[in-house]
Amino acid sequence: MLKNILEARRSTKRAVSLTYDAVAITTSLYLAYALRLGDFSYQFGNNTLPLLGITIAASLACFIRLGLYRAILRYMPYQALVTVLAGLCISSTALTLTGFYLDAFVPRSVPIIYILLGMFFIGLPRLMVRAVVGLLYPVQECKKVIIYGAGLHGTELATALFQHGEYKTVAFIDDNKQLQGSTIRGIRVHKSRAIPNILKKHKVEKVLLAITAVDKRNRAIRTVEEFKLPVETIPPVGDIVSGRAKIEELRHVEIEDLLGREPIAPIKELISANIKDQTVMVTGAGGSIGSELCRQIASNKPKHIILFELNEYNLYAIEQELELHYHNLKITALLGSVQHKKRLFNIITEHGVDTLYHAAAYKHVPLIEKNIIEGVRNNLFGTWHCACAAGEAGVKNFTLISTDKAVRPTNIMGATKRLAELSVQALVDKHPNTTFSMVRFGNVLGSSGSVVPKFRQQIKHGGPVTVTHPEVTRYFMTIPEAAQLVIQASAMAKGGDVFVLEMGKPVKIADLAREMILLSGQELKTNDNKGITIEYTGLRPGEKLYEELIVGNNVSGTTHPRVMRAIENGLPQHETQALLDKLDQLCHSSDVDCIKETIRASIIEYQPQSNNIIAFTPQVLGIVKQQ
Repeated sequence: MLKNILEARRSTKRAVSLTYDAVAITTSLYLAYALRLGDFSYQFGNNTLPLLGITIAASLACFIRLGLYRAILRYMPYQALVTVLAGLCISSTALTLTGFYLDAFVPRSVPIIYILLGMFFIGLPRLMVRAVVGLLYPVQECKKVIIYGAGLHGTELATALFQHGEYKTVAFIDDNKQLQGSTIRGIRVHKSRAIPNILKKHKVEKVLLAITAVDKRNRAIRTVEEFKLPVETIPPVGDIVSGRAKIEELRHVEIEDLLGREPIAPIKELISANIKDQTVMVTGAGGSIGSELCRQIASNKPKHIILFELNEYNLYAIEQELELHYHNLKITALLGSVQHKKRLFNIITEHGVDTLYHAAAYKHVPLIEKNIIEGVRNNLFGTWHCACAAGEAGVKNFTLISTDKAVRPTNIMGATKRLAELSVQALVDKHPNTTFSMVRFGNVLGSSGSVVPKFRQQIKHGGPVTVTHPEVTRYFMTIPEAAQLVIQASAMAKGGDVFVLEMGKPVKIADLAREMILLSGQELKTNDNKGITIEYTGLRPGEKLYEELIVGNNVSGTTHPRVMRAIENGLPQHETQALLDKLDQLCHSSDVDCIKETIRASIIEYQPQSNNIIAFTPQVLGIVKQQ
């Protein structure tokens, strides 16, 4: 009979629920009177029958309003008991008020007894039916998982997974000793050392991380990655709180989760100083850094944002994304090259640009080594034309996005970026109404110039993962953090400033490759197993073993703990102009050797394949922070 009811139409099941609840309310009220009076032969009289009818009507109306009958019994959450309790409290209030107005006999303790009995007769049967339904209709092919993190988020995740029925949580893992040994939702909380035993006992298919603190999550990832299980994580807590994501919307753990740092809340005055109610332009708006800059800018309420990009598809993609999320923002998407000064000047003057972020650049080191003339044209002259146009048009703030490869460069990409920095500094005195600045940082995870996308593709195809050298190291930062810090750094500029972002500790690329292989659920190949190999291919042309972030050691702190100011010497304007004129002539004549020699003879310390490298170490960073 129960199966027939469960398989009936929704309207029939709701009618059965309403009928049952009416009987349960009647029974609860009758027993409340009987228990209070100590007389189980009690009968409702003429003054209490209307009371009963109004109570039933008020209770059912309240349950309907609270959505109790919209819930499907087999998926009904335990929070539904709160709905039942809330409905009974309102029903009890209606009982008391009705008794007062009808002058009916309602002892003071009856409403309280009625609520307790109502929870027994209305709430408990629903949980019993849910349990029976679970036996009659077991979930097929339920995947067994371990939840790492038994706190609030872990408990919510376990509840959500139980309701969906696709996963079965067999154990919690938590490093908190106070939680270890306890039981949550009937699931035991274990130490991390118990994972091998749990894997032997259950056929666990994946580990789910319910930890939001970066340092704790990193420890958890490194604990479980050796077991070669896929690892997934809950969305960022900010997305859960804001409603952009649900806790059960799991995603694969990426290397960004492992290398990311605890975020620092932006300084409100800095993040909005050059953006709010202003016209902001971003060159290279479709690139990885440029597009994130656009997102950060759009979220800080500019008056108008201008997207300038050479790649048609990338421009279209960022324009569509911003229009989807920022309906009231004026967005102008323009195709063009930063090598065309006149077009840049016309755009800036036509739209009255207040702030310009110059992110357009070629970033792939080996590719630029093979295309030196175009690298010089785009990275150096593109920056020069853009900065000159900004200065001549009276832009208030101009910020160049630079790179750690500009410091004592060993490749053309880094050399052109260092010359771009010098060219911008040379304009400080010529255009005093424009505040010029540069922000220098290392690799950003997931950018088009990063090794991370390449490693992902290689792992996807079964390897091998290629690394240039066992000792090669790089600084890494997430794209959102880099963009946010760039905006805040530019707000602190006084003119000609070189800002350096605190990148944390350098990471060995070989270790990065290993972590990515293990996070994907694969294993490293050894002599006696199948897995993904790491192959060393040798340093590429122009590539360093170590990157650095400052030219000298003359750095000072700023009002932001992750932004430092480097004091570096520039070139006088006339020398800069002479160098640019010479390089321009050499580009026209396609004299690549002379271009390299001219750059080598400049003050930027360009030494191809130089091994005399002084790394910008964490110890130096510590000194800077103390200053």
